[in-house]
Formats: sequence, structure tokens, C-alpha cells
Amino acid sequence: MSVREHVLCFNKYCSLTSCLLYCCIFINLVNGYSVKNCTVRGSLKYAQNINVFCDKRSLHFVPDNIPDKATYLDISNNVIQKIIKEYFSQLSNLKSLNALHNKIREVEEGAFSSLVALQELNLAYNKLTNILGGMFQNLRNLTVLHLNENLITNINFSAFSPLISLRKVNLSRNHLKKIGKVQPLFLLPQLQEVHIGSNGFTSFQTSELSNISLRLQVLDLFQNPLKVFSITADIFPHLDNLVLAFITENMTWDVQDKRYLQSVKHLNLSGIQLPLEKITALLQTFNSSLVSLRLHFLGDIKVRALIRDVCLISPLKFLGLQWNNITAISKDEMQFCTQLTELDLSNNKLYSVPAVVSSLPGLRFLDLTFNNIKNISSVDFANLTQLRTLQIYGNVISFIEEFAFKDLKNIKTLMIGSNRLSLNRYFKKDLQKLEILDLANNKLDSVRRGHFDSLNSLKNLSLPDNQISFIEAGSFSGLTNLIFLNLQSNKLSQSSIKASVFSRLPNLKTLLLNNNYISYDSQEPLEQPPFQYLRKLKILNIFSQAHKGMLYLPSNLFMGLWNLEELQAENLNINSLHPDTFTHTPYLWVLDLSRNDFILLTTKIFLPLQVLKTLHLSKVGLQSLDFLINANLSKLHLLHVSKNALSVINETVIQSFPTLIYLDLRGNYLSCDCTNAWFINWTISSNDTEVESAYELTCNYPDKLKGHKLLDLDIGSCNVDVGFFCFISTATLVSVTLLGTFLFHFLKWQVIYAYYLFLALLHDNKQQRKPNGLQYDAFISYNVHDELWVMRELLPHLEGEQGWKLCLHHRDFEPGKPIMDNIVDGIYSSRKTICVISRHYLESEWCSREIQIASFRLFDEKKDVLILVFLENIPSHQLSPYYRMKKLIQRKTYLSWPKPGEDTRVFWQKLRVALETKGNSELEPPIGWDLGVN
Repeated sequence: MSVREHVLCFNKYCSLTSCLLYCCIFINLVNGYSVKNCTVRGSLKYAQNINVFCDKRSLHFVPDNIPDKATYLDISNNVIQKIIKEYFSQLSNLKSLNALHNKIREVEEGAFSSLVALQELNLAYNKLTNILGGMFQNLRNLTVLHLNENLITNINFSAFSPLISLRKVNLSRNHLKKIGKVQPLFLLPQLQEVHIGSNGFTSFQTSELSNISLRLQVLDLFQNPLKVFSITADIFPHLDNLVLAFITENMTWDVQDKRYLQSVKHLNLSGIQLPLEKITALLQTFNSSLVSLRLHFLGDIKVRALIRDVCLISPLKFLGLQWNNITAISKDEMQFCTQLTELDLSNNKLYSVPAVVSSLPGLRFLDLTFNNIKNISSVDFANLTQLRTLQIYGNVISFIEEFAFKDLKNIKTLMIGSNRLSLNRYFKKDLQKLEILDLANNKLDSVRRGHFDSLNSLKNLSLPDNQISFIEAGSFSGLTNLIFLNLQSNKLSQSSIKASVFSRLPNLKTLLLNNNYISYDSQEPLEQPPFQYLRKLKILNIFSQAHKGMLYLPSNLFMGLWNLEELQAENLNINSLHPDTFTHTPYLWVLDLSRNDFILLTTKIFLPLQVLKTLHLSKVGLQSLDFLINANLSKLHLLHVSKNALSVINETVIQSFPTLIYLDLRGNYLSCDCTNAWFINWTISSNDTEVESAYELTCNYPDKLKGHKLLDLDIGSCNVDVGFFCFISTATLVSVTLLGTFLFHFLKWQVIYAYYLFLALLHDNKQQRKPNGLQYDAFISYNVHDELWVMRELLPHLEGEQGWKLCLHHRDFEPGKPIMDNIVDGIYSSRKTICVISRHYLESEWCSREIQIASFRLFDEKKDVLILVFLENIPSHQLSPYYRMKKLIQRKTYLSWPKPGEDTRVFWQKLRVALETKGNSELEPPIGWDLGVN
């Protein structure tokens, strides 16, 4: 092996060891997906939308292993009592922090100071009493702050000053008594929405808030014991929404100029406890601006007395009258409300559609839900040609007169579910622009031709929670624009979902058939697959069929569903799948087969699903995932296999899913031994895949570890300790390197001598086995720069005139043979070695090796085999770096080439004599030559 090869090998070994050391360190530093006590959603690899959920874990402290790149953190519904600085010190990317429903009593000053990107902070439903001055330090980007449902009694005057971007704050349901406590809030430059309801404010006066105009748009003062509401300056020029609901005192209304509230468009006076005359006076302030008014929870008498005055507010478009126990409203009471476009009469006690409704031709939205309406007459909705949305679900309607909807020419949404209807020809000629029809939870038992004939624009038809057992072929004819059909929770059977039922729905994208009575008696292909005409269907739900379940999936059940993307087929009581089940659904993205009793699942079943991204196989009795290894699910993102009988998760399975980002293994029978060592390491260190609740996974085997946490298992004895190996190998490498450097620096030539002596011994053994070892009289060792002298002077005299046979490397070396072998063979095949020494010679690596080998032969054989010829005068101090050369000329006689113009005959004569010399005789030093060697 050459020196160069030795060096390359050494560099490779160093690189490998360095890589191993780097990997050891990196594995320990990586913050993987499996965060203890938390669940991570998003990609740590690409650092996009990393959401961390630590809610409902009974935590007393914020976990310390939250990924640094998290953008959303939910620590709600725990028992945390104090927030300290260390909790969030590394979360500079966090944009939203949800800490509601804890027991937080204290927040250290500066606890959020590292959250420089935070935009939303939710501390609602805690036990805070004081807001300290430094609580919101550095939160310059915060836009939304929730402090509602606490026990706050005191707020430091400077607490909100850092919140220069704050737009919305909620301080409702605290124990604040004076408006001065929140006065600094109103002065924030970007504030638009303030909620300070249900505190203890007894007065609200602009003189206590500001003397300049504010940007406030929403002011919520609900359920305060206000005795005075006073506006004496125009500080709310942008106020749009004012909430005075459930004011509990006989409040004095003092607005000195109506123009101070001229921008208010939305007013909520629900449950306000003011005398009727004061409410009337209050409403007069908004005669020129009010668009929306809510008068919920005032009672039938008070509301009906107010309606006349309310209708005089000419800009009013929306009127909300919920929860007032209204039984009827006459036309006279609302005769001036013709400008209304939205009317909410829900949650009252109406027994019929109020007659006044038909006298409001401008209505676009009407809500009559949760009343006691029994029938719909043909005149109830007369003249409502502008109506777009009608909501009448939650009544007791059992009869609708023919042509009851004849005037609803422009209606788009009709919600008539949760009544007592039997489907009739209500829609035969009407509702031609209807897009959404909800008939859920009625008494429908069948669907027949003609029921929906006129609904050419219908896009969404909901018929769930009825008793439909029969659908006549062609019942949905004409619904060419239908994209959503909900038939779940009925009594449909196999015979009810024939291909002819869905044949006229070319644009249907979602079909819900779950919770019916559909079943099949074998996997044999069907003559007429039911979905063969639904070419554009994207979502199909068939899960949880009643009675015995579906039992089997016919091999061609999904024929025609070429574009299906999501199939929900869980809880069907099926125990096997035909290999061709999914050949007709190659673009399936989501497949749910959970809660079935599969005896065997094979690779071939999943081969057609090349773009599958989510697979649910929870609670299906799996004992192994090996059937997925060669299924080529290369795009799978989410794999749910919880509540199975899995004991070992092997590496090959996981590597079969190169894009996996979520794995749910909860509720399996995992083995806590070396068979899961790789999986444990991967779970902790994986930066691409989150293992759901990894730190909560428990052991089932062996018995002594049953119930223990899987990730607490000590797997040190299962594998070679990579860290220890890195340490030992690196320490050894460093030691060897240091020792080698030391030896090379101080014992360089001794080491080289030993190396070449070893080569010489090998060569001697080789030569002893050869019958004729010597082929040349002399081996010529020279540098290429001195080749001209060798060819013009040395070679002609020694070979031409004196007749010696010389070995020259450019002429006599064997082609293809390693150069070192050629040198050794050349020296040991010659009686003598002539070293032609010059400054170039001393600088040559190969010349150095040649003279070293020759000198080793000299000392080994104790023969005069070395002749030194100096072509130029070289001072002793220039020889000192070449330690071996200096030692050699101190012990060995040498020749020197005469200077230009001097006679060379003596030189050639002495060289001839040297070549003829045998035994241990040596040449005498030439007279007059001084190398400065003592």
C-alpha cells in the first residue's frame, strides 16, 4: 500500500469517526415529534404550522420539551397555577397561546417576554386577581387578548402599554368596579374591540376615558350594574357595535348629542332592565343609524309595546326577538317594519306563522325555529318574493298546504327539519331556485318520483334521521346540480340503493348512507353495482349498518367511483376483503376500515391505493402490520392502528411509509423488550413522524413490566452503545494521532528505518529463494532534474567505456509493477547503489526512499554497497533536516563531481575503483573536499 493510499484510508476513517460522533450528539439534541404529555400536529422538518396540544392532561406545569418552532400551543384544561419565565423562553415562533381553564393565580413579570411573535393570548377561565405592570412585556405583535372569567380586581396602570398592536381585548366576568382601571386600554393606538361585560361598573362616562377620538368599533358592557351611561364628547366616531344587554340597574342615559353615536349600526338591548319609556328614549338616539337591533329576553308584553317605536327606525334591517314567549304578532303591531330584511322570531311560543310575516315583502331571512307551529298554510309566506333563507325546523309541523311555497321564487335555503312531516308533493312546481333543502328528523318513510321534480337548482339535500326504507327509481331525476345527498340514519336496505336510484345524479360529490340496514351475503360481484353512475363522487359514507352489519363488500361494490377520495367503511362487521375491492377507486385519499373483525388483510388489497394519505385500521384485531410493507403506500401521511393486538413495530414497516407524519398506536399490546428497541429510539428521535401519545404507550409483555410506560424502557443492553462506541473510537483515534505525531516529530527517521528494514527483510527472504539474485552492477538513484548528467556523463563512462551494467528506473523498471516494488527489486538486484546527490535529490520523496533502502541494505548486509556522488557542494546545515543523510556522510566516504573546468579523469577512476571494491573496504575521502562535517 502506497503512502498516498495510507493517507486516504486514514482520512476516510477520520471522517467516519467524526460522522459517528456527530450523529451521537445530534440524536441527543433533536427535538422529535414525540413530546411528553403533548401531541404535535404539523411538520417539524419544514417548520410550518406546528401546533402543539397539551390540553386535558392534568398538568401542573408547562412541559419543558415543546418544539422550538411551535406556532400554536394549547395548555388549556389543566391545573397549572403559575406561569414563569422559563416556560416559554425558547418559543420565539409562537403565534397563539391558549391557557384557558386552568387555575392560574400568578403570572411572573416578563413571563411572555420571549414570545415576540405572539398574536393571540387566551388566559380566560383562570384565577388571576392582579395584572402586573410587566406581564405583557415585549408583546408588541399581540392582537387578541382574552382575560375573561377571572377574578381580576386590579390592573397596573402600565400593564397594557406594550400592547401597541392590540385590537381586541376581553375582560368580561371579572371583579372590576371602576372604569378607571381599564382606562389605559382605550388609549391603545390599534384597539377596536373591548368586552368588559359582567364586572361591577356602576358608571360609564367618556370624561373618565379620553379627551381624544378613539378607533373603537365594538363596545360590550353587558350585565353591568350601570347607573350612568354618559357621553359628553365625540370620542367614538367609529363605534359600530354597542352591547348594553342585561343592564341590571335603572340606568341614566346621558348622550348630550345624538351625533356622538351616529356611527352605531348594531345595538343589543337584550334583557335590559329599564322601564319601557327609558328604552324608548334610548332608541331615539339611534334613529338615523341603527341597522341591527336585538331585543331578546324582554318578555312578550314589553317587546310588543316597543315594536311600533322600533319600526320607526328607518335604517333598521335586522330585528331579533328571541326568547320572549311571543305567542302572536299582529299586522298592526309591525305595520311600519316594511324596511326589515331579516327577522328572528326563534325560541318563542308561536302556534302558527304570524300574519305579519306576509306583510314584510322585503324579508330576505326569516327564522321561526323552535316554536310550536303545527301547519303551514298557503298564505303564510305570500308576497315573500325576496326571501332567501327560511328556517322553521324544531317545530311540530305535520301538514303543509299545497302551493304553500309558491311565492318563494328566490329562496335558496329551506330548513324544515325536526318536524313531523311526511313527504308529499310540496315542491312540485315551487322553489325553482332552492339550493339547500333540509328535511332531517321528520317522519318520511319513502322517496318517490315527483317529490323533487321542480328543484332543478338544488345542490344540498338532507334527509337523515327519518324512516325511509324505499326510494323509487328516478326519485332524484332532475337534480342534475345536486352535489350533496344525506340519507344517513334511515332504514335503507340493499334493494333501496340500486343503480337506478342514483343514475340521474351526474354531479353528486358527497353521499352519506351510514347507519342504515344495507348488507350483502357474499363478496361475489354484483350485476348492477349501485354507484356505477356516480362518476364524480368524492366522499362516500357507508359505516355502521344496523342489525348484523354489511357482512361482506362485493368485489365490484365501488365500481364507477373512479374519482372517490374518501371512504368511511368502519363498523360493518366484515372479516375479509376481496383483492379487487379497491381496484375501482385508484384516487382514494382517505380510507377508514376501523371497528371490523378482519381475519386476514393482504398486501394485494391495498396495491391499487397509490395516492392514499390517511388509513384507519383501528380496532380490527391486527397482530402485525407486515402486510403493508410491500403495499407501496408511498404517500401515506396518517396511519391509525389503535386498539389492536400489535406487539412489535419493526423497522421495515415504518420505512415503507416515507411520507408518514402521524402514527396512532394507542391501546395495543406492545412488548417491552429488545424487539421494540428500534421503534423506541425512532419514536423519540424522529423529526418527521409524530407517534400519538407516545409517552403514554404501555407495556403488555413481559408480565413484570405490564402497565409500565414503553418509552421508559432501558434499551441500553439491546444495542451496541453508540455513544460509548463514539467516545472510545474517537478517544482512541485522537490518542493514536497524537502518539503518531509525537513519534513522527521526534523519531521520524527511526520509524521510517524500521518500515524499510521490514521491507528489506521481506526482500531478502524473497531473494534467497531466487537462484540468481544479482542482475546489475549498480542501481542508479537520481532525481529527474539530474537526468541530463546521468545520460550524458555517467552512462557513457560506466556502461560505454568501463563496461558496467547499470539499472535505470526509466529503462529497467517493470511496467505495471508498483513503483516501491521496482525500487526494492532494483536495489537488491544490483551489487552497488550509486546515489547522485544534489539539492533536487534531497527534496525528492522517491529519491529519499531509494537512499534509505540502500542504506538499510548497507547496515543489514554489512557490505560496501553504497556509493555517494555529490554533484554540488551542499553545506552541512542544509543536510541537517535530512537526518539520515547527515549521519551517513559522517560514516561513509563519498565522491564529488569536479567543478567546471577541472579534470574529471580522477573522478571516473575513483568511481571505477568503488564499483570494483568488495567486502568492507571503503574509499578514502577526496582530498580538498570539505562538507563542514566534523
